[in-house]
Amino acid sequence: MRPFILLFVVVLQPFISFSQDLLTLENAISAALEKNYSIKIARSREAIAHNDNTRGNAGMLPVVTGSTQANFTTNSVNQTFFPIGNTTRDPLVQTGVHNRNSTSGINLVWTVFDGLGMFATAERLREIENLGKTNVKINIENTVAQIAAAYYDVIRQKQRLESLKDALDISNTRRELAKANYEVGTTSKSEYLAAQVDYNGDQAALVAQEQVLKNSKINLNALMLRDFEIDFNVPDTIIFRKDLQIAQLQENLKIKNPNLIAADQNRKIASIVERETRATRMPQVDLLGGYTYNTLNNEVGFGVKSSKNGSLNYGARLVIPIYDGLNQRRREQNAKVNTYIAEYQQADAQLQLLSILERTYNTYRNSIQLFEFEEKNLTIARQNVDLAFERFKFGNSTPLEFREAQRNAVATESRLIEAAFNVKVTEIELLRLSSSILDDVK
Repeated sequence: MRPFILLFVVVLQPFISFSQDLLTLENAISAALEKNYSIKIARSREAIAHNDNTRGNAGMLPVVTGSTQANFTTNSVNQTFFPIGNTTRDPLVQTGVHNRNSTSGINLVWTVFDGLGMFATAERLREIENLGKTNVKINIENTVAQIAAAYYDVIRQKQRLESLKDALDISNTRRELAKANYEVGTTSKSEYLAAQVDYNGDQAALVAQEQVLKNSKINLNALMLRDFEIDFNVPDTIIFRKDLQIAQLQENLKIKNPNLIAADQNRKIASIVERETRATRMPQVDLLGGYTYNTLNNEVGFGVKSSKNGSLNYGARLVIPIYDGLNQRRREQNAKVNTYIAEYQQADAQLQLLSILERTYNTYRNSIQLFEFEEKNLTIARQNVDLAFERFKFGNSTPLEFREAQRNAVATESRLIEAAFNVKVTEIELLRLSSSILDDVK
């Protein structure tokens, strides 16, 4: 039987590359963070929020507009005149007479008071930008947790494959022994055929597990956004911690969890919107200014033939809201309700996250106990396989007894692998919930 060494270490540390095609967890995370679409989308939205966070967008700066207009007319004139005394004026007949005038100007409107609404708007834009940064962190932490879980799933499936290879080696040794005994006439053919059937069953299980391992690698490649068919190697061990404490995790969750931070930021935004809405009840004061330049050119007619003039105007405007069908009151009430909703959502988010943390921690501690229990069981099961094999080799036990001992060993090893994997995935989830995952996976 090939030696099978299953080493579980209780501290989280980076894997060391042992061969050229060994994929480390750090490399897998780096590749995913660089290409992940959700992170790219979140960062793009953060960039939009950053661009929107300006004094001009908050309404604190003046708005200056310029305009120019030119008008052209073509006239035909055919005029006759009444005589004035003994003087008769000749008729005026002209065609294709062109007249033109132009107007250019620049205007300024600067709101200097709007019930302090512009300051509330500036604060809201800052909070929206901060929320964009928080959403980026949420996506990064979720991606790291997803990659880590998929990475350790590959290790789990690899360990299962190695376990089945060990079982197949034992079955092959048993089959060859049964064949040799059958050929010398010490056992029946049915015993040899039973050994062959068991060997074939173990071989089929190995083939199926090879496919499971391949699919697990495809899943990790997909998360890394690279070719699904790229093959790679991973370490033989699952590394996990036993020192996580619920009190520290709860404290970190309340302080650092980005989902809670985002809920608090949404509550602040709702409160700011309420202030913005109340500000529209107040009078608004605008400073106005402008300069206009006009030109006029007439080719025919009476009065002014051409002129050029400019005018500067300035002043102030006061707008006082008086009555709008009680819509202002409705908007203020809705804004206050939205603030309540945001507060409820924040409280609910904290309750749900703490509940998830508590359940995950219980699973974590239970999985550690199961791992320690199955670790002892595996030692006993392997000893039992060795004893059963020796007894079977010398004819002191039946093939059924030996097969049962082998099955127990495989099942125990499978449970041990599952227990280690469960410890690891719950550890990853605890670190994600407490927003410690970025520090601990490096």
